[in-house]
Amino acid sequence: MLCEQVLGKLEDLDVSGRTVEYVDIEWHEAFKKIHKKITDQGREVGIRMDDSILSRGLFQGDVIYQDETVIVAVNTPPCEIIEIALAPGHEKMAAKVCYEIGNRHAPLFWGEKDTFITIYNEPMLVMLSKIHGVTAEKKIAKLDFDRRISASLHNHHH
Repeated sequence: MLCEQVLGKLEDLDVSGRTVEYVDIEWHEAFKKIHKKITDQGREVGIRMDDSILSRGLFQGDVIYQDETVIVAVNTPPCEIIEIALAPGHEKMAAKVCYEIGNRHAPLFWGEKDTFITIYNEPMLVMLSKIHGVTAEKKIAKLDFDRRISASLHNHHH
């Protein structure tokens, strides 16, 4: 099965009478054009997107294939994240947190209850933990790409 475009969001489609299969796309794969995956039902799927996916990405609930019996949708599995909270009276440290995360080309998301979220790595966790008035905690969570702050999530390397 070949999937070549995003057809919409799963929540916007009538799925009655059809089987919904999910294909896992990790957060760091979301902006890649070509994938070879297996759905949760064991179906082999080839994904070949056009260049628009380089800026749009593939996210939770994106439908990449449908016919009269099957719908294939994207699942973004949970991953290791760092949840960053600011202590009362230290709200101005948000600028430093955002600067440090951006300076490392890491994706940044709005969290719940006035927190920030970024992808986990140990040096990032240590650095954020050293900022006065900031609490950084490693967790496992699904990323909500509708809550991203950073303009780009490309996996950037120097």
